[in-house]
Amino acid sequence: MDKTLSVNRLAWKLVENLLDNQDFYGVKAAKTSSGATVVDAGLNARGGFQAGRIITEICMGGCGKARIGFRKYDDLRLQSITVHTHHPAIAALGSQLAGWRIKEGDAVAIGSGPARALALKPKEIYQELAYKDKSDRAVLFLETDKPPSDALIERAANACQIKPENLVVIFAPTTSIAGSTQVTGRIVETGIHKLRTLGLNPHMIRYALGHAPIPPLSREVEVAMARTNDAIRYGGTASYTVDYEDEEALRKILEQAPSKAAKNYGKPFLQIFKEADRDFYKIDPNLFAPAVLIINNVKTGRIFRAGEINVEVLRASLGF
Repeated sequence: MDKTLSVNRLAWKLVENLLDNQDFYGVKAAKTSSGATVVDAGLNARGGFQAGRIITEICMGGCGKARIGFRKYDDLRLQSITVHTHHPAIAALGSQLAGWRIKEGDAVAIGSGPARALALKPKEIYQELAYKDKSDRAVLFLETDKPPSDALIERAANACQIKPENLVVIFAPTTSIAGSTQVTGRIVETGIHKLRTLGLNPHMIRYALGHAPIPPLSREVEVAMARTNDAIRYGGTASYTVDYEDEEALRKILEQAPSKAAKNYGKPFLQIFKEADRDFYKIDPNLFAPAVLIINNVKTGRIFRAGEINVEVLRASLGF
């Protein structure tokens, strides 16, 4: 892992591209009273797949690439996103992870992207990675259906220890193409986060690649949220190249990693969510994982696979 990488500086180059080509990406940028730049990528702006693709790369701190296309899932041929990175720990945990809870009045906004590596949110992740970014500019992404308030922008800038005019906040709702694309573009990050909770040291992961379907849009927030969850949990595949000494331990970790290991596996996420009284904390956390994980251990050359694509649940969730 290259700890000299600056996820904010790398992502800033992508942000400049986004801002210089707003019509192409279908986004709308505006300055706040404090001088920060706010980019609407799907609320009142048109957004689209290209906006979702570049936002995915921005959220990965410029340390990964994304591509939009079609993939076949049994007899379904679905629009999909493929992502890859050769800096998986930093790209996924150090940047893309939606791990920054920013209080905004009575609500909490969840932030992701490179700005986290300046604010060190959550701190334990960066202690484990032994990584902190150094940059006088920051990029934050919010999955929300309302523009960020001045108070939120001030808190974010202060946490990053930068001037507000050097902060760019991009936002998009899950009910938009850009929003749903960047969610399913977290397929690699979802797998790394799950492997980490099971005891796999993320520093051991050399390369990562994954793909997941981009679900059809729904104007209903809960339906859109559930579809993106199901796209990863029942249709997503993540592949990792690792350098691991204890292969038996690696095999046991992998067996527990796919979403199929969850006790409430096998139902559309909307049904699971309603049965849990719409409380994420009542849902078995083992569900939040890719459908399939593949690991290639370069120490031995062996390949291990766990999980399965569940087209039946995918079909029901996506409305086919």
